[in-house]
Amino acid sequence: MATIEPIAQQAMRAFTSRSLRSRRFRRLLAIPLLYRVLIANSVVILIGATVGTYLATMLQGDSRPYVIVGFVFCGLLLSVVINFALLKFALYPLTHLRDTMRLVQDGDLTRQAPVTGQDPDADQLATSFNTMLAAIEDLAKSRASQILHAQEQERKRIARELHDETSQLLTSLLIGLKMLEEATPDETVRSRVADIRALAHQTLRAVRNLSIDLRPSALDDLGLLPALRWYIKEYQQKCGIEVDFGASGMKERLPAETETALYRIIQESLTNTAKHARATKVIITLSEEDGAIRARICDNGHGFDAQAVLRTPWQDRGLGLAGMTERASLLDGTVEIQSEPDHGATIDVKIPVTRAPQTEPVEVAVSEKTSEKTSEKTSEKTSEKISA
Repeated sequence: MATIEPIAQQAMRAFTSRSLRSRRFRRLLAIPLLYRVLIANSVVILIGATVGTYLATMLQGDSRPYVIVGFVFCGLLLSVVINFALLKFALYPLTHLRDTMRLVQDGDLTRQAPVTGQDPDADQLATSFNTMLAAIEDLAKSRASQILHAQEQERKRIARELHDETSQLLTSLLIGLKMLEEATPDETVRSRVADIRALAHQTLRAVRNLSIDLRPSALDDLGLLPALRWYIKEYQQKCGIEVDFGASGMKERLPAETETALYRIIQESLTNTAKHARATKVIITLSEEDGAIRARICDNGHGFDAQAVLRTPWQDRGLGLAGMTERASLLDGTVEIQSEPDHGATIDVKIPVTRAPQTEPVEVAVSEKTSEKTSEKTSEKTSEKISA
């Protein structure tokens, strides 16, 4: 015990001395750059003056000028080396900040300027730059959110006008053409009226599809799942691609922004599949777990080089991927794309969701039945009017 205590005391004193030296070094690093350069140059001048005075005293009466010239040259060289080393070390944070600014200028807004603690002025500049980047990112998200909201509102307005006005006028036109066809005895005229009525019916269907593509009323009235099931049904009929859709763990309505984002992402994925993938089957799964909504869209199409697409700037990716990524990021979500040529494509979407407390939960099954009944009633009423 007598021998252990002195060893412990020595170790404690060594640790204390090292911590004191570390604190002194950190305090030295905390000195601003201007004062560090001033101190270094003052030390160099002091050493040079001292050594010069000493040499002048020792070489008094000596007629060899090269000694004095060598001393002056060595002093200048020593001053340059010390200043270079000091400035290189002190400007290291500014070099990192410059590199970060270049990356941000190239479009990588996720970069952060390093705060090294070597220079308070450089650290303050880096902190201000990071704060500015965060403010720019928040402003960009706010503007993008406002733009998407205004776009959805305009889509909704146009869809309602197409449904309430244009579709009603075309339906009235169909009824009038039907009555004219039945009242005309001439077969030639009746044939031409029938052709015009078929064209009007085709136009009515195109207007109806356009209205639904712009903003399906089921998304606002019934929720995400009924709207998706209805869209997938129409998609299969129009594109001839088999779609297997499944949902689990979702028994309540999601926030309106989340429903709109998921609907648009899945809609864009299916559109890309129909246009580019040459697929015959798509599998869509939607689930809620761990406070987040997860969606996966898989197809058996030709696929593409996802790594090459992801390496390009997000504005130039095309295929609607930029819009999908932006919609998810505005809700603090992510979109991951996995694809290889001739191996299909898989898109994984994750969006965190925070539900507001509800007194009356909305069951998905009830919403689906209501959506199916509404669609059937609308179709029956339209058919009755046209056949009348």
